[in-house]
Amino acid sequence: MLTKLIPLFIIGCLLISCQTSYENQISLDPYKLEEGFDLKIVAAEPLLKAPVAIDFDAKGRVWVAQMPGYMNDIQGSGEEAPTGSIRILEDLDKDGVADHAKIFLDSLVMPRALAHVYGGLLYAEPPYLWFVEIEDDKPANRVLVDSTYAVEGNPEHQPNGLLLNIDNWIYNAKSNFRYRRKNGVWYKEPTTFRGQWGISHDNFGRLYYNDNSRILLGDYVLPNTLINNKYFTPRASVDKLLTTDQRVYPLHATAVNRGYAEGVLNADSVLVNATAACGPLVYRGGAFTGSHDENVFICIPEGNLIKRTVLTFTGDSTIAKQAWEEKEFLASTDEGFRPVSLKNAPDGSIYVVDMHRGMIGHHAYLSPYLREKTKQKHLDTIVDFGRILKIQRTDVDIDPIQDFDSLDGIDLVNLLSNNNGWIRDRAQHYLVFKKLKQLTPVVKDLALNANNKWSQIHALYVLEGWNALSFDFLVEVMQTNDPSVVAHAIVLSKSFISEENTEKAAEVFHTILARNQLELDLYLGSSLGSWVNVNEQRFTPFMMEILERHRNNSTVNEALLSGMEGVQSKIYENKVIMDTLKHTMFVNKLAKSIADMKNEKANPIYSGKSISEDNRTRGAKMFFQICASCHGANGQGIDGLAPPLMNSEHVKNTERLGLIMLHGLEGPIHVNNEEYNINLAMPGLIRNEAISDKDIAAIISYVTNAFSDVPKTLTPERIKELRSVKSSSGKEFTENELKELTAR
Repeated sequence: MLTKLIPLFIIGCLLISCQTSYENQISLDPYKLEEGFDLKIVAAEPLLKAPVAIDFDAKGRVWVAQMPGYMNDIQGSGEEAPTGSIRILEDLDKDGVADHAKIFLDSLVMPRALAHVYGGLLYAEPPYLWFVEIEDDKPANRVLVDSTYAVEGNPEHQPNGLLLNIDNWIYNAKSNFRYRRKNGVWYKEPTTFRGQWGISHDNFGRLYYNDNSRILLGDYVLPNTLINNKYFTPRASVDKLLTTDQRVYPLHATAVNRGYAEGVLNADSVLVNATAACGPLVYRGGAFTGSHDENVFICIPEGNLIKRTVLTFTGDSTIAKQAWEEKEFLASTDEGFRPVSLKNAPDGSIYVVDMHRGMIGHHAYLSPYLREKTKQKHLDTIVDFGRILKIQRTDVDIDPIQDFDSLDGIDLVNLLSNNNGWIRDRAQHYLVFKKLKQLTPVVKDLALNANNKWSQIHALYVLEGWNALSFDFLVEVMQTNDPSVVAHAIVLSKSFISEENTEKAAEVFHTILARNQLELDLYLGSSLGSWVNVNEQRFTPFMMEILERHRNNSTVNEALLSGMEGVQSKIYENKVIMDTLKHTMFVNKLAKSIADMKNEKANPIYSGKSISEDNRTRGAKMFFQICASCHGANGQGIDGLAPPLMNSEHVKNTERLGLIMLHGLEGPIHVNNEEYNINLAMPGLIRNEAISDKDIAAIISYVTNAFSDVPKTLTPERIKELRSVKSSSGKEFTENELKELTAR
């Protein structure tokens, strides 16, 4: 009997960790956090490995997307292997630390993102976006939402995020599409292209994101409010750099990709500016001090730190400022600490996704400098780790996490006024997808009469999700006090633009303009073009009044132009209007929009189904397929087969490299003053019809990045021209011929 129990005991130990506190195993001494906050380990290896994204379910449990196949070694081996998974972390003994993990989905290839929506799980596994229902913590009834969600290739440049915003749409970073489900049907439509890795929203519903070298980007306006004119591309109000200060303050010298370049490191070899910023989070938890509310926290994994920035809202723009100089919100000397994502939690804390990996830069982009640093510091050995950390105030009691599946409709309505933005968002979503429309009168009363503007806005979008809005009701909301609420009512009223509603619209617009508030003029302006299309005489004066007030305000001008598809030519041909506005920003932008319409030059978000694979990633794939067998995966060359590429003068000269790739090379060649007299000629690719000029350009882009300190490119057009350049023999080139042809 005892021998039968032993295997069960072993299995139990694998599923349920006997360790109740990771602090006993993992020291937090290398971590320095802002005073007044506590840092706690919620989960760590062996419960998880290489986490990249998390979300919380109805019970507050953490679901983790894991990418253990990412950068296991310098070559990025095993990247296409199905080693990824989505796990559910549980805290069975209720001590605040995960002690159990179970697989929800496995055998995934590099899963990117996940979100608990519509009672199931939405998740990204490039190139696909999937939705599965959940039955007893198991997947059921899987639906393909988008077959072109992401191009296969470099995980640094694939869509991610899956952020459910206040407007009931799901947004992504590194993408210009948003998603939504209605009555069981999934919808996909264009939106502004945003960022690289990670996306967040504030209480109002504006979106925030970033890219490697810019710590914070964002939209000044609500998403999709300024892209209604297909032939006008807003540039002054979306995808804006919110701060020019990109300084970071690591606690120690860290290995970064371009550390050899001037200005990247200071005299102490410490990183100066961000080079791999990601995972921004607008804190909306309601459990920090007031000065931290709607601050944006930003992951800087290459510096082993998390930044804190403070936002200022002006009505037509957003300004970010770093909270301090010379210090960070959280910083560590642990080189394995790689914060890649942050989440507002159900208890008001911030959860940190620590991939805890030595190498976070994709092999397609690794410079020779970082390759060497990685080997010196043994960073390539930090691979089988992963942690979820929790940041909370030391002086605030954490509220127990509620089970949303156990709440009734009135409970959910009451939660729309909660201090915690995560809870408000989740309550709104539950009310929508559970279709609790019998509560319409209660929710309408909240939208009109609540003292909390955020609960009013959430209530509006519950009604929108139920198709329970009317123009008459929105007119009532437009007459309430808070401009943020009125702005949302104006945006929602665009669905009701018609001749029938012109009288009521004109009346309430007079009231709104009389308030003379920039934020309201902005959103009213974004809807006026469509109203002018219905009744030009009635609504053109509103447009003119806003323009007179804000002639030089680029955001307001863009708002007006965004709604003018269909009427812009009519306005441009109106001599009275043009005489009044001549030489203004509005007229110049209007003329360009009309020219773009005539030339069928649409906003780029309306062309193409998805982003294309980046050049260096495609080049890396082809290099390993075609070149690595002779030149070596690390470009070090292979004795008897091929000379090294690393730091070769022939790699730094892209035209010479292009000629070698096209036509081949024979005879001895010198690399860094050393002769390689290999008794083999390298064949050219010119007769290989399967390899295009674009392919060769991609390989050159990768090779110059991976094996020299100066990444360069050669255009496909120039490569096409080089096809006709012949050697004296008509066969492979010699080194001397190449030098004469490409002397610089």
